[in-house]
Amino acid sequence: MDEIAEIGTIDNFGEIPDEIKRLFPTAHNISPEWHIRMQGAFQEYVDNAVSKTVNFPNSATPEDIKTTYTLAYELGCKGVTVYRDGSREEQVLSVGTKAQDGGPEFHYISPRTRPNEISGVTRKLKTGCDNLYVTINDDEFGPFELFSQMGHGGGCAAAQSEAIARLVSLSLRSGIDPEVIIKHLNGIRCPNPQMGIGGTIHSCPDAIAKALEYHVKKTMKDVPEKSHPDSSTLDQYLPKEGNGTVVGMCPEKGCTGVLIHVEGCDKCMVCGYSKCS
Repeated sequence: MDEIAEIGTIDNFGEIPDEIKRLFPTAHNISPEWHIRMQGAFQEYVDNAVSKTVNFPNSATPEDIKTTYTLAYELGCKGVTVYRDGSREEQVLSVGTKAQDGGPEFHYISPRTRPNEISGVTRKLKTGCDNLYVTINDDEFGPFELFSQMGHGGGCAAAQSEAIARLVSLSLRSGIDPEVIIKHLNGIRCPNPQMGIGGTIHSCPDAIAKALEYHVKKTMKDVPEKSHPDSSTLDQYLPKEGNGTVVGMCPEKGCTGVLIHVEGCDKCMVCGYSKCS
């Protein structure tokens, strides 16, 4: 099996009889011409288009491709798919068990060991499910781990936020750039967004991303803490108790506000959009 994985065929195995070798051809043992002739044989009796990939060696030329397409047309094929070996870094059919000379070698990353004591900051963020408390701890290299806790324990949302926090912690401890984590979680939306300190919280994953982003900026001194808007500046956009409920996101392009059902209509208090107008 190791030898087959290395060279991709049993054609040159002297210990295997020829009558056995004939039973185990691979895609690259078949010439491009016969790939097309097989497709043409099936296409003759099928109304829909028959799909078949023609496998070319790495040495294939534009003229070889032209010849294949011409033959496919002559045999009545309705479409042609071609692939030249090695034209992509990763491919379905590949041979060799060792990294190519000069190519990157894959290896798993081991997360940093957690010390017995570590300190950090807990932030409270308002989400559509409940208040979310996000704790981020640092070591000498920066953010080390992240924990999340819903205001009321239990439930699907709490389980999902805990799972996200564990994966974020594993990523941080494995040396993944926090900015990459923030990019992948930031802006994920759920049906019940909430206005909070710093802007709209679209979902629990989005809240975790915003907490991590705020933490990174503060600890790295990139942005002074006072640059983050105070919650009092957002009060005018929040529905008052008994006076409207959040029903979704504002559909206006570029607006990050939420729609509030008030006075019999869905309105956005940020850009002025009204579903009734």
